[in-house]
Parts: sequence; structure tokens; C-alpha cells
Amino acid sequence: MSRKLPLAEGESARTACARGLLRMGVEEKTGELLPAAVLAERVGWAADLVSGMAAALLAEHWNTADVDVLAAGEDAGGRGLPSNAWMALRRLGWTVSSDAQVNDRIVRMAQEQAGRTLRSAKWRSDLTAGVLRTWPTDPKKRTADEWDAVRAAVPGGTSLPSSIITSRTRQIASFQQKHDRLPADVFELEGTPCIARMLLLSACDNQQAGIERSDDPGRALLRLQLPTRSDPQSYADWTWVACPVALAPTVPASAVLHLPTLRLHQDHVRADLAFTHAVPKTQRTGHTVALGVDWGLNTLLSAGAARLHDDGKITTLGSGGMFRASGVLSKQHRLRRQGEALHAKADHYDRLISNAEYHALTGRRRILTDEIRHVSARRSNLNDALAWSAARWAVDQAISAGATVIYIEDLRSMEARGMGRNHNTRMSQTVRGQIVERMRHLAAEIGIAVVTVPARNTSKHCPQCLVPLRHRKSPDRPTVPGWKWAICPSCSWQGDRDQGAWRRIAARGLTHQTKTVTDRASGDMVIRSVVDKLETKAVITPTATQTSRDRSKTGPTKAACPTPRRRRTPSPAQAGQRPEGHAPTVRELPRAALRNQGVTTISTHHPRGAARGAGFHLHAHTTPPRWEHVPDTTSDYVSLS
Repeated sequence: MSRKLPLAEGESARTACARGLLRMGVEEKTGELLPAAVLAERVGWAADLVSGMAAALLAEHWNTADVDVLAAGEDAGGRGLPSNAWMALRRLGWTVSSDAQVNDRIVRMAQEQAGRTLRSAKWRSDLTAGVLRTWPTDPKKRTADEWDAVRAAVPGGTSLPSSIITSRTRQIASFQQKHDRLPADVFELEGTPCIARMLLLSACDNQQAGIERSDDPGRALLRLQLPTRSDPQSYADWTWVACPVALAPTVPASAVLHLPTLRLHQDHVRADLAFTHAVPKTQRTGHTVALGVDWGLNTLLSAGAARLHDDGKITTLGSGGMFRASGVLSKQHRLRRQGEALHAKADHYDRLISNAEYHALTGRRRILTDEIRHVSARRSNLNDALAWSAARWAVDQAISAGATVIYIEDLRSMEARGMGRNHNTRMSQTVRGQIVERMRHLAAEIGIAVVTVPARNTSKHCPQCLVPLRHRKSPDRPTVPGWKWAICPSCSWQGDRDQGAWRRIAARGLTHQTKTVTDRASGDMVIRSVVDKLETKAVITPTATQTSRDRSKTGPTKAACPTPRRRRTPSPAQAGQRPEGHAPTVRELPRAALRNQGVTTISTHHPRGAARGAGFHLHAHTTPPRWEHVPDTTSDYVSLS
């Protein structure tokens, strides 16, 4: 089949990945049906051969000199190295052999896996070398001059988040405390990495593997050579196996399929299938409607849309919405604490067992290993589901508003100081990186750009006049210091600090959209710095429907005609009415969010004030979009959803 994707005007090619599962295989020569367990065993034999050769190749060249030679991009004759890792290693003469009988394509996969790992180590090597050259007097706290020095010594240090440099400094300080000296380079600091058991079929050709679509657009056929024994001694020990693959619904019928990567997971073979399809081309500039997204702790996301008018004024399109996941995050923290306790118990068992060949605690240690793996899998699944749900909600908000860009603040360099260890741990567990990655994935499908903007002063300044806000406990306590409610002393604007933050983010992105650049390494769109001249224009202009009346409650509420309590209300004179009595103590539960859910859908432990059964998870709750003025272009976007 043709691997070239035809593109129309205004479209671009995009390569994505979909997960699949190989449930069976058929040996083409004999027609024997291979069940999932047998297929996983044969794929495991091939993966063991590849990982063994890749580990040997990686251990031989895991040093600064060889990594620098590979990263230089030229061989001994001055010719440029190919982009494929296995071809680059062969040009340099880095080969590997195996005791078993394998063909050249198996060696290719081993070289490709080792070459990718060596290339990825170059950035960490330069970062570690820069930190070592400018080692601070106090590793726990750098001075301003020391920060300038380390950023100048690190490649791309001016735009590098400070948290990355701080984490590398802590890693080196831990090595220094343990060995009483600084490491020579990153290869001494980290050691040789482990090689995963997988098959990179993308490094092969039709002599080893091939994939074709079947008549059914939702299915494909993967053909590959697999060994019939763990140590093949001749080419006769390799046979062709055909494996039907069910394509995910996200794979379009017109997409071009590529050879997948096979991984082993719990006696099953997973296939990471790459495909290329046409999507609308995203634009860096020229946006008039944007969605601003702000991060929170319990309120994970706060988002709203803003419009840039021809005269330069920026107005909001509604009150915005919130994605609240406090219950999900609480469950996440409980699993984290459970995992930490299991790890501590396992370490204690290891100290007791020591090097004993037979010990009474060996069986319990194996049980702990399985339990740790189970808890880790639960945390991973929960994080993955939370990331997809939050990203889907944000993209749906943009589609409903007709936005062509999503501006989200960049919190990679955020370091909460003085808030305590528990607060910092909670902030690090909110899977922000996964949410942004999945948001870019979903937004690219419909041509919406996702741009990160600096997070400086997004919650500190007023979105209407840029005057520093006064943060209070709540609107009914305007004199009690707090952090949730924001009041502007100049224009009298007030509201939730997260609601003010997304307004600032959207306005900043619209005014700075000419400063949007594409990162060379990741290909992501980003606004790196704030320009003061443009920042003065990044204000929200109040509309006629947006009043700035004071909503603070300064005194008791006085009703015009207060109603006495029920037990004090006299009985009605009419016959047939209910008699006087006490108020009922048993109340009905709130109605479910969906018609197919009961009132007892979730447990009694739920966020206060939240409707039961709303969101992807029983503890996730979202605010539906409420736009004051929906642009005419929304019909085009809603049809895509």
C-alpha cells in the first residue's frame, strides 16, 4: 500500500499513535492457530534477543566520548549521519553480535533501541556538565549570580525551567553526600539504563514485518517473523505469523498505517500502532477568540473564552467553567500514601533478608512486590483517566466557544515555597504534564492550537486594570485574609481568583500572539516571555452586562417578610392539609447527573456541595459552558465534536 498521504489545501499531516492488542496469531506455513499465551511467549523470545543485544551495545558505548560522537552528526569521513539511529550506528561501526541465529533486521531493532537511548542522553549530559562547572556554594539555595552562571553554561538555559536545574542539583548533591565527592559526568551519576523488552518494528522492512489494511476499515493484518524457540540455531527456527489487529475508532479510514511497536504486558502483546492522517493546519497568529485555562489545586482547571475585537478591546464570552476533581485527587493521595507504606515495608524486609539464600520472609517479600505493582497500576490508570477527562473537557469548552487557540499557563518552573511538604506533594501529583500533552493531541484533531504562556502575575493582578488584587477568605468575609477570593481596590472587580486568572491568561495570549514560537525540540507552540508594552493592553473590557457591583456581604441578610420556623408555623385551617409537626430529619439524596444513574451511584465520601455521579469519575464534577454570546462560527466546530 502507498505510504504517501495526499493533503488538501489548509491541511497538514499528523502522526499519532493508537493502542492495540494482539489476541491471536496464525502460522502461515502450517495454518496453526496461536492463542494469546503462545503468541506472547514467541514475541517474548524475540524481545529477549533484541534487548540482550541492545543492552550489550549500550553498555559498551555508555560514555561521554561516544555520546558526543553520535550527537555530532558526522562520521570519521565528515559525512552526515542518517536520522535513523540504527543506520547512524552502522556508519560509525558500532555493531553487535548474538549467540543465537538472527537475521539482520533483528540486529537493526537492537541498534535502533540503543541508538535512541544514547541520543537522548546527550541533553542530560550537557545539563549535568553545566551544573557541575558552576557548582554553587550552597546547593540548596543559589544566588542570583549563580543562577545566571548556570543558565549560561547549560544549552538553552535561558528558557529552561528552574525546576529542572534544581532537580539535577539535588541529584548531584545526593551523590556527593553518599560518595563524598562530585560525579565526573552524568554516566557516573545515573549508570547504564535498563532496556525494555519490546520490538521496534519501525526499524524493519518487509523481510521481517509488514502491515496492511483488510477489507474492513476497522481491522488490519500484521505479518512478522517470530522464533519457534528461545535460542534459534538456524533460520528454520523462524516462521511467519499473521496477527489480525482491531483498529481503534480514533484511526481514520484514510490514515496511513506504520509498523507498530510490540510490548509485553501481563502475558499479553500490546501494539502501539502509529498512523498518519490529515488534520486542519493550526495557526500561530490571527486568533480572535481564545480559551484561557488556569490551573488550580482542588479546582483542577478553570477556563473561559475571550474575544479580541477590531479596535483592540478584549471582552469575555461568558462566566467560564470549572473542572473540579477533589475526590479523584484525594483517592490519588490515598494510593500514594499506601504505595509509600508498601515500599517502606519492602525495604525493611530487604534489610532483614540481606543476602540469605533461604529466609522466612522471602514469600512475604514476593507478595509485597505484587501488591506494589498493583497499587502502581491503579495510580497510573487513575492519572491517565483524569488526564484524558480534563483535556477533553478543556477542548470541548474551546469548541463550544468557537475558539481557535487555547492559552494555558506554563507551570513547569513553579516551586511552591513556604507551603509545606504536603502541599508541594499535592501540587506535583496533579498530572499537569499529561493533561497538556493530551490537550494538544485532542486539539490538533480539529485545528485548534495549544500555546503555553508565562504564569507570572496571572492571579496577582486584576484582569480589568492590572492593579494588584487583595485576596480574602470568601466574599462574605471581605476583611479576613485568604487566597480564594480576589477583590480589586481600583475598579471594584471581584471574583474567584481562578476566574480572574483565566481572564488574564486569555488576554495575555491574544495580545502576545505575535510572539508565539515553535519549540524546536518538542514542536510545541509557546510564548516565552511577557512584553511590558503588550502587557498593558492585556486587559478585559467590561461589557454592559458585566456589572462591577459590590457582592461582599457586610451584614446579616434582612428579609422583607421573614417566615417563622416550620414547627412554629400554625396549622392550616383547611381540612385535608398536613398537620403541624417537626421538620423531617431524613432527606432525599440529590438527583443523579445522568438518567441511568441512581442516587447511590457513589459512596458517601464526596466533595462538599458536589452533585453525585457527575463527570467521568464518580468524584469529578464539571461546569457546563454558559456563553453570553456564541460566535456564528460555532456551528462548524460543534459539528466536529
